[in-house]
Amino acid sequence: MCWKPNINTMKKEITIFLIIIFNAIFADAQKLSLENIFSEIQQQHPAMKMFDADIMSMDEAAKGAKSWMPTEFASGFYQTPYNINKWKADMGQPGMGMFMISAQQMIPNKQKQETEAKYMNAMSSVEKEKKKTVLNDLFAEAKKNYYEWIIIEKKISIIQQNQKILNMMLENAEIRYKNGMEKISAYYKAKAALGNLQNMKIMLDNDAVQKKIALNTLMNRDKSTNFEIDTTDYFIKNYSSLNIDSSTFTTNRSDLKAIDRDINLTYLKQDAEKAKLKPEFGIRYDHMFAWAQQPWQFSIMGMLRIPLTNASQKMYKANMESLKWKAVSLSQQKEMILNEATGMAYSIVKDIEVKKKELKLYEENIIPALQKNFKTTELGYQQNTEELFMLYDAWETLNMTQLEYADQLGQLLLMQTELEKVLEKK
Repeated sequence: MCWKPNINTMKKEITIFLIIIFNAIFADAQKLSLENIFSEIQQQHPAMKMFDADIMSMDEAAKGAKSWMPTEFASGFYQTPYNINKWKADMGQPGMGMFMISAQQMIPNKQKQETEAKYMNAMSSVEKEKKKTVLNDLFAEAKKNYYEWIIIEKKISIIQQNQKILNMMLENAEIRYKNGMEKISAYYKAKAALGNLQNMKIMLDNDAVQKKIALNTLMNRDKSTNFEIDTTDYFIKNYSSLNIDSSTFTTNRSDLKAIDRDINLTYLKQDAEKAKLKPEFGIRYDHMFAWAQQPWQFSIMGMLRIPLTNASQKMYKANMESLKWKAVSLSQQKEMILNEATGMAYSIVKDIEVKKKELKLYEENIIPALQKNFKTTELGYQQNTEELFMLYDAWETLNMTQLEYADQLGQLLLMQTELEKVLEKK
């Protein structure tokens, strides 16, 4: 009896096998938008986790700002002679010596506690703004690599299209050369150009891998994790009406907000130093266990701690004076950053406007004209009124111009990235 395979079953099994293989190949090649990458950076980058830990540390430390000093306990012999014989009562006279236990508690000054608590609670606010500043830098780095990868893909697409054109030109030239209708010199020039395109593609493929590694690093993932990007995920924005003044930056820039928080922290620290000149009160209780017909005794004392000496006051006053000048320094630092950021923003906006005009010329004039030139020359070549050399020259000019346009577009996207970094915009 001969076994015959079930064709329908085999088809189903093959289909399932191909689906599994397809999923295995493309499962890791997920497509990530810029927003996806931003989200991963915010959640996974070690710098963000470091800031979160620092902020948590400061917030936890602030919880103890209003705590009291621990109670101090002591015990031992009190007014007890070295001569043990005198410890006993003798002939109606009480003995000497006692065993004492004591407890002491300082009561903190409420105003001092309040100022210290305000200072410690405000410490993490500076780190929160610094975290946003670092995140803004990481986002800018991600955008830079993402946009450069987009331009690389555009160049690869241009090269692939031009490879097809060159291959057709070469095939046509080989037929013409066999029929004695073409010169060999132009053929080899086109052959070399095809090799140059292949070499350029190899370098661009490597550049794309480098961008993938850079983005995986920013997302704190395995550097070999495979993914794709959305090559349409970019916008040419209009900044001509952007109002660039100090309020634009003080509203958006986290580093400036961090300086403001730092200045406020300095003033709070000053208040805390002043509060150290305030008195602190305490209480001490001693209890004496007497023996040998002596009565038990006790002692209750109030204590006052206040820096009355010039030496202690001088230290606190020096700290307050130092903090005053630190606040002045921070204010000047803020002015310096504002001045530099405003000038940079103005410069980049002007460069963007010029670059947009250049791109418009490429899109509306230069590239369409060169495309028509190539088509016209190609038609003439097909009708034997143009030579391969002329067709190659028209193709080469168009190819180089298309690649130049991609470079110009990349420069514009990087300018936008730099401006958004200065303005701290996503």
